Amino acid sequence: MAGRLAGKRILVTAAGAGIGRATVLMMAAEGAQVIATDVKAELLDSLEGVSGIETRRLDVLNDAEVAAVVGAQPLDVLFNCAGWVHQGGIEQCSDADWDLSFNLNVRAQWKTIAAALPGMLERGGGSIINMASMCSSLKGFANRFAYGASKAAVIGLTKSVAIDYVARGIRCNCICPGTVDTPSLGDRINAFADPVEARKMFIARQPMGRLATAEEIAPIAVYLASDESRFATGQPFCVDGGTMI
Repeated sequence: MAGRLAGKRILVTAAGAGIGRATVLMMAAEGAQVIATDVKAELLDSLEGVSGIETRRLDVLNDAEVAAVVGAQPLDVLFNCAGWVHQGGIEQCSDADWDLSFNLNVRAQWKTIAAALPGMLERGGGSIINMASMCSSLKGFANRFAYGASKAAVIGLTKSVAIDYVARGIRCNCICPGTVDTPSLGDRINAFADPVEARKMFIARQPMGRLATAEEIAPIAVYLASDESRFATGQPFCVDGGTMI
C-alpha cells in the first residue's frame, strides 16, 4: 500500500538528530523521497542506506550552499527544522547571541523558502513547514529573550508567505512544540550547574508531567506535508503537552 507521502520529494534541514531525524524516518516510511540535510554531516551517517532517504551536508547559514542544495531540487515539501536556543534574558543577550538567533531561526528559513519557491511554483504547488515554538508570540518564557523573539518572527514569516501564495498552490504552516527530549535539550540541561534539577525544571513546566519525544512531534510534520492538510495554511500548530491551555 502506498504511503500518505508517496511521490513527494521533501527536503528537511537539521535532519541528523532530534525532531528532524524522527521526521525524516517517518516521511520515508510514508513513501516520500527525502533529502536529509544537516550542517554536521557525520550525524547523517545513520540515515545512509535507509530506503527513500538521501543525505546532503547543508549549512543553512551559507547562502551559496542553500542555493546549490535547496534551489537545485524539484521539491514538493520543505521542512525548516534547523534552529538554536539562547539561554538568558535581555541582560544576558549579546549582539552575537541576538544575531545567531535571528540568522539561524529566521533568516535561514527566509533563504531556504526563497530557494525552494520557484521550483514549487513551477510544479504547481507545495507545502512549506517551519519550526517555530510555543515560546514565541504565543507565550513568554523566562530566560528565552532572543529565542522567543526569533520564534515569534517565524510565526510572522509563516503567515506572510502563506498569504502571499495562498492562491498559487503554496501552503505555509509552522509547528510550535513544547519541550522535547532531544540531544539539543540534553546539551542545554548538561550546561546547568545541577543537570538533575534542570531536567526537573523543564519537566515541571509541562502540564502532562513529562517531556515530549521527537516521535510525538514528527507526525504533525507528516500531516502538513501530506495532502490531508491541503486546506490548512498560515497556521501555528501547537504540540505542547497542554502548556497553552
